[in-house]
Amino acid sequence: MRALEASLSEVLGRPGAVGAALVDAVTGLSFRSAGEHRLLGSGAELAELVDLIGARLHEAGAEGELESLVVTSTRRYEIVQVVPRQGDPLLLATVLDRERVNLALAIQWTADRAKEVLR
Repeated sequence: MRALEASLSEVLGRPGAVGAALVDAVTGLSFRSAGEHRLLGSGAELAELVDLIGARLHEAGAEGELESLVVTSTRRYEIVQVVPRQGDPLLLATVLDRERVNLALAIQWTADRAKEVLR
């Protein structure tokens, strides 16, 4: 579990990052969370949201699996990155202060962290 703690600490060390969570995408079980992770909602709510959006995209004709989800508000960005693994996928969710972050760079950086979170 130290690797997970280190990964989330690295996420929170990024300028503008205020919260992070690693959640099982199927069950909604939170493995680790840090900072103001409650801004993301519960792990179950997060997993349900990602499942719902993925299902609606498929109904609309989108092909392939959902890779990430970006939610913007006037104060924050929330980036949810799917972390594929053997078994159920995980979700790496981050909350970012909108005034302190470049969204495009944050998306790329989060995608890179998702690839490394289980190493």
